[in-house]
This record gives sequence, C-alpha cells and structure tokens, in this order.
Amino acid sequence: MPRLVMKFGGTSVADLDRIANAAKKVKQEVDNGHEVIVIVSAMSGKTNEMVGWVQQTSPLYDAREYDAVVSSGENVTAGLMALTLQEMGIPARSWQGWQVPLKTSSAHGAARIEEIPTDNLDAKFKEGMKVAVVAGFQGIAEDGRITTLGRGGSDTTAVAFAAAFDAVRCDIYTDVDGIYTTDPRIVSNASKLKKISYEEMLELASLGAKVLQTRSVELAMRFKVPLRVLSSFDEDISETAGTLVCEEEEIMENNVVNGVAFVRDEAKMTLVSVADRPGIAAAIFGPLADAGVNVDMIVQNISEEGRTDMTFSCPVDQVLRAENALNGAKESGEINYHGLVSDKNVSKVSVVGIGMRSHVGVAKQMFDTLSREGVNIKVITTSEIKISVLVDRKYLELAVRALHDEFELEHAT
Repeated sequence: MPRLVMKFGGTSVADLDRIANAAKKVKQEVDNGHEVIVIVSAMSGKTNEMVGWVQQTSPLYDAREYDAVVSSGENVTAGLMALTLQEMGIPARSWQGWQVPLKTSSAHGAARIEEIPTDNLDAKFKEGMKVAVVAGFQGIAEDGRITTLGRGGSDTTAVAFAAAFDAVRCDIYTDVDGIYTTDPRIVSNASKLKKISYEEMLELASLGAKVLQTRSVELAMRFKVPLRVLSSFDEDISETAGTLVCEEEEIMENNVVNGVAFVRDEAKMTLVSVADRPGIAAAIFGPLADAGVNVDMIVQNISEEGRTDMTFSCPVDQVLRAENALNGAKESGEINYHGLVSDKNVSKVSVVGIGMRSHVGVAKQMFDTLSREGVNIKVITTSEIKISVLVDRKYLELAVRALHDEFELEHAT
C-alpha cells in the first residue's frame, strides 16, 4: 500500500478535541488506501513549560537530562493519538524515537538524524497495523541516551520518515492553510501559493518565514520529498488543498517574485577601520563563530591606506555576545580596529523568487520602491533568487507592504 506521512504541530494537537480532529484526517487517508505514519509534536505550550522546569531546577543543566525531560511531551501526544485512532477502529500504535529506532548524533538538544531503519515499522505494517504514530523531535544516540533535534524538530522528523519509507508525500498540518506571499497579519491581501519550489521555500524559511523549519526543507529538497503545508482546521484535505513544496520543474510558470520575507529583530554591527590584511575575515568571524553568534549579511568597504570597515548583521539578542567576542579578539591581538558600532534597531526585508534567474531589473524595481517610500537601505546582499536589505525597524511594515504591492503578489499563484 502507498505510504503517507502526516505531521501535526502543537496547535493541531493542543487538547483532546484537536487530537480527535486530527485523527479524523488520518482515518480519511487510511480509508483512501494509505498506510500512514503520523508524526506528532507535544501539545501546544508543553515543551516551553518543560524547558522552564529544567531551567528552574538546574540553570547549568545536564543536556542529556534536558533531552529526557523535554522529549516526554511528544510521547504523551503519540499515545493519545494512537488511543483515539483505536477508538475509531483503526489499527494503530504509538512509537517513541528509540523504538523505531531513529538514530541520531549525540549532540543533545541539537542532534542530527543519522539513520532510520525501516524493519520494525515494516514488520508491524505487514501484521496489519495501519497507522504508526511516532513521537517527533526525538531520537536515540549511539550510547542509548534520548536525544532531541532542536526546536521545530518534528518537521525534520516527518520529512526524514517520508524519505526513509519512500512516502508518496509528507503533509505538514499546522494552524495556517498554506504558504503565503508574506505574513497576512501585515499585508491583508497576501496570496496563498498553490506551489512553491524547494529553493524558494528554503530561502523564505531562512529569511524569517516560520511556516516550516529550515532543516526540514533542506531534507525534503535533498531527497525530493513532496512536502505539503495545510491547515488541520480545514475540512479539505484533497490533493489541491494547502501549498505543495516541490521541484521547480513541477511548476508550470514561475513568478518573478514569489514572496516577501522579513526578520524583525536584527542588529547591524560595524568594525571601523580594521587593518586590511590576508586572513582578517577569518580572524573576525572565527571568534564570532566560537561564541555562537549567527552572522548573516556581510559587507566590506573598499580598503584605503591599508584599513577597511567590516559590517555584518546578527540577531539583536546576540549583540552582547558578539561585542564580547570581538573585544576579546582585539585584546589578544588577533584583530585591530578603531571602533565597534552597533545598531540594534534594524530589520531585514527580502524578496524571493526563482523567476529572478531569467528576469533583469528586479533589484532596481525593489530599490526604486523603497526610495519612493522614503526607506533608506543600510546593507544589501543578493543571491541568485533573493535580494535582502537592512532597513530601520520603524519602516519594516511599510517596506513589506510596498514591495508586496510593487511585485503584485496579491495575484501570485
């Protein structure tokens, strides 16, 4: 029988009524002739609650015990979902990560999936099981300890299972009914896309769109897993519901721009008058990496008289960490600069579209639009299918609306 993976996020399984609603959708797919692997998150808010318990108990906690605690929320949901399906007459059972087993690295709190042997689930499917309800977000390391995949890891679990079991599709059920051209809370006429390419979704996810976890999209693209995003609160689960993330070749006609993404809380940091020499970039960004600073946009000015300015962006809550790392590198003599300027009031706005490959003038159109609105651009970076800019945070929503209108994304399909 064809296999289908269905993943339900925390809001979709927030209480017993919502678990029952999700189970009805699973039953529909079983009735349609699928063997189903269901991946579940913890009930909404439970993981945050457990993280809080760990931090209150032990501020400098053992990461192995952290994983043991915070992974338990998914176990509860999996058991309740299996029980609900059994009450509907569906042969179902729950599986924890170690029972599958989902084998991971030993990086507790941020483990990577290494292997998912299919033997155990295959055997149960042959015995008549119709639904395997698997606890998402968790696995088992080589030493036998429980691991977790990091926040949002259930999406990654779902895509990994779809790849391992050669599923026809991986359906991600959430509280939105698909992927929109931008956040509908900012742009009321944002359009829901029927299809979007892996590359575009990967860019949007990395640039602030929170519908899918970046790692899950990377995995789907690598293994060519068709990935569908749809709402657990809509009745329609037909082939045309939601948004399909797929290969570019499956999209009949590409829009020039398919989405406007943004990150609200960014910071811009500039090293003023850095000694310009071979290896200076490594000397700057090495200590930042060691300190766990997530550097994004990087711009270096033209060198004059052997010195240059180096600007980069990072999340605003990592500014202090970055300042400490760079000041430490200066004190140790690794780098030399005259000043460090931090601007904590900027946001990143990006336009994304695979149609940019075959169309010229997108950058000009974007910059002209922002200029007309009086929005000053502080930093620019580009790739083949995206253009990102840093702007003052007070202009963020204005910039998003203006760009959405300029590229007529209310008509994007």
